[in-house]
Order: sequence, then structure tokens, then C-alpha cells
Amino acid sequence: MTAPIETTGAAAQAQPEAVLKGVEGKRIEGRSLGQIAWLRFRRDKVAVAGAIVVILLVLVAALSRPIQALLGLDPDNPNQALIDPNTTLPKGDLGGMSADHPLGVDPKFGRDLLARVLEGSWVSLIVAFGATLLSVALGTVLGVVAGFYRGRVDAFISRMMDVFLAFPLLLFAIAISASLQGGAFGLEGLPLHISVLIFVIGFFNWPYMGRIVRAQTLSLREREFVDAARGMGARGPFILFRELLPNLVGPIIVYSTLLIPSNILFEAALSFLGVGIQPPQASWGGMLNQAVKYYEVDPQYMIVPGLAIFVTVLAFNLLGDGLRDALDPRSR
Repeated sequence: MTAPIETTGAAAQAQPEAVLKGVEGKRIEGRSLGQIAWLRFRRDKVAVAGAIVVILLVLVAALSRPIQALLGLDPDNPNQALIDPNTTLPKGDLGGMSADHPLGVDPKFGRDLLARVLEGSWVSLIVAFGATLLSVALGTVLGVVAGFYRGRVDAFISRMMDVFLAFPLLLFAIAISASLQGGAFGLEGLPLHISVLIFVIGFFNWPYMGRIVRAQTLSLREREFVDAARGMGARGPFILFRELLPNLVGPIIVYSTLLIPSNILFEAALSFLGVGIQPPQASWGGMLNQAVKYYEVDPQYMIVPGLAIFVTVLAFNLLGDGLRDALDPRSR
């Protein structure tokens, strides 16, 4: 018989080779879905740049009046001394750009373009955010109800979506906006115009959000956690608002950020056609409408509001794409 092998004290206390030095005192912590999404989003430099621009735009829009007061700007203050009386065009080069008017002035009136762009920013964003909120609210509620209950409820809501999508939206929006220009519902002037735009854009765009939410709900209703909730005696409303809606937050946020830029363009289009925000209130679409007469002799007047719309829409689209990749990496 062979003698038993004796191990020394040092050998008995030796650590396995798989254990790395320096990690004995550290705990391995898991990451939540939110932390994982944030890490993915941070790696997307383009999306981060878009988010920074969006934050700056929102801050500028929210503080447009204080910024104008701080800089001594007035979007409705005419300055005929800056206008050539023979041509009604701004004096000087590049649309009258100067130290006092860094973006120039508008033809005929001599109003500062920087002030008018700042004034138009809050109008465009409040209409876009308000219309998006209305579309998301209607589309989420009707979409999740249609996807969960199926049957006749789903058929009715789906056919209603088809009817709304079949409307010639632009013509319908023009007709409604034009018919309510004088006053309605106890509102008039700028509050009326903003309310009408929010209603028209938001109410007729909800089917896009509704279809997305319905498709997601059809997938989620077959998951195990829904079956478990049913097995525990949970009823439809509880499952809808406590089980399904929390799992729809990601897609709703993503498509909301992608809906905002389209609503900005829609508001600008209606104002450009003369049925949106009315003068003398500054709006980006209204400025483009007035610039059509002068784009050959004063292109600066069209470039400034056009560039504001372009940068805003691009920033929101980049942010939306980044959120989509972060919250749903399978969409790549």
C-alpha cells in the first residue's frame, strides 16, 4: 500500500487557478434593463449629439422670451431705417447681417430674424409636443385595447384606424383650420390657432401609434407573465394597465420621438399654406411663406427658418433612432 500523500498547510490553503487576484472582495452586480439601455445609448455618439441638440432646442424654446429680453430683441418691432425704400430689401449684404442683427432682418419691415426664430421656436415645439401627446394617448389606449381583447373590439378599432388613415389629412386640416380662424370654443387669436393645430395634427395621426401598440400587444398577450396574471385571477383592466402597459413604455417612447419631427413639419406646412399660425405671430412655416417672394434677391430670409426646421427635425430623428437601437437592439 502506498502511503497517503501529506499536504502542507500552504498547499491546502492555495486558491484555485480560476480565481483571479483582486476580485475576492468584490460583488458582481447585475444591471437593470434601464442601465443596459443607457449604456447602449451612450455608445451611440450620433444619438448623444442629437439628444444634446434637442435639450438645447427645448431650453431655448422654453426661455425664448427671457432670452429676447436679455438681448434686447423684439420679434415684432419694425425698423425701417434698415430697409432700402426703393427695393424694400435689407440694406447691406447677407440680408442685413450685422453685430446688432447677427442673422439679418426681414424685407419690408426690418424685423430681427434672430428674434423671430426664437419666437417661432416655442410655437413649433408646443404644437409638436401637444399633438404628439394627443396621438400617443389615443393610439396607446385604443391600440392596447384592440390587441388585448381581439375579436369584434379589435375589428372595430382596426377598421376605424383604416378610415382615419384614408382621410386626405392635409386637405382636411386646411379645411378645419380655415373654418375656425375667426374664433371658436371661447378662444381666439394665438391660443385658438395653437389649439386647432394640436387637435388637427394629433387627432388624425393617432392610428400610426395605434397600429404599433396593437402589434406589440398581440405579441405580449401570449407571454407567460400574462398567463400567470390570468391564473391568479387578474381581470382585463388590471392586466392592461399593470402588466402590458409597463412593457410598452419602450416602443411608445421611441415612436413618440420619431413622431415629434413629423408634427413639426406638419405645423410648418400648415403655417406655410396660411392656415396655421397667423401673422404677426412669428412661426417658422410663416416665415418661409413670406420668404417665397424674396428668395431670389434675399435668400437669407429663407435660409434662416429653413435651417431651424432642418436642425430641429434632424436632431429629433437622430435621438429617436438612438433610442430605438438602445431599447430594442433586435431592430438593428
